Amino acid sequence: NLRYVARHALVLTMRLMLFCERQGVTRMRMRPQLTSEDAHRIMKAAKEEANRNGWKATIVIVDDTGALLLAERLEDAAPLSADVAQRKARTAAVTRRPTKFWEDRAKERPGFLKFPADLMIQGGLPLLYRGECVGGIGVSGVQSAEDEQIATAGAKALE
Repeated sequence: NLRYVARHALVLTMRLMLFCERQGVTRMRMRPQLTSEDAHRIMKAAKEEANRNGWKATIVIVDDTGALLLAERLEDAAPLSADVAQRKARTAAVTRRPTKFWEDRAKERPGFLKFPADLMIQGGLPLLYRGECVGGIGVSGVQSAEDEQIATAGAKALE
């Protein structure tokens, strides 16, 4: 019977967890991850912000390692914006800071231009969920502050 198996599996799991706790075995920390559904929800919010303002941009969403999850170049956005948006998203994700932070740091201390961040231009934001960085969003195609406005609208969809 399936209920019998499920109930006993739960009991065995609980006993194993209790045994490990008594032996001083710690559990590994669990971290949230972006899902495809999350990425599409973020993209939808970002696109709505761009369209509401009539901005032609590319929007890129990456995971916490900077790997591409979702990208869209809106109609008439410059071809180069696709590469720039991805690099902004990657920088925000792997450094866990907005790209504007790095842009400002490079102005104060030019040595930061050699920093291993990919692109230090405003328009990339880390995506945070319950205080954990789960990815990044990068936008390119309009003025940098407008790129960040689009990215902010997308990031808010994760809250």
